[in-house]
Amino acid sequence: MDLIQGVQEGDPLSMSRAISQVENGTAKGREILDALGDRIGKAVRIGLTGPPGVGKSTLVDEMTTILLERGEKVGIIAIDPTSPFSGGALLGDRIRMEERSADPGVFIRSMASTGLGSTPFRMAR
Repeated sequence: MDLIQGVQEGDPLSMSRAISQVENGTAKGREILDALGDRIGKAVRIGLTGPPGVGKSTLVDEMTTILLERGEKVGIIAIDPTSPFSGGALLGDRIRMEERSADPGVFIRSMASTGLGSTPFRMAR
């Protein structure tokens, strides 16, 4: 299946592979962004940040519950900055949102950050 078509159809494997292409800055990643940029529609991006243990995952879980009750689809990208205090929480986020990760209306991707000040997704045109 073509990645662009797979993303449009909501195929989790295609979405994961497409994110990797974008994250790695490949030509295919740029092609994916160009092809899908106009299809975002009314999508809303919300970023949460804070020190370990303040409830970010709990808040995301509650927000996801509300959005699912409204019939929305939710995509969660959990970026782990590899905290010097906890050593990171890539799997911790998934464990705390385990119930949500099994929902067909939810896509969760955990990723490590690529360093201070990095932005894995550059959506500029």
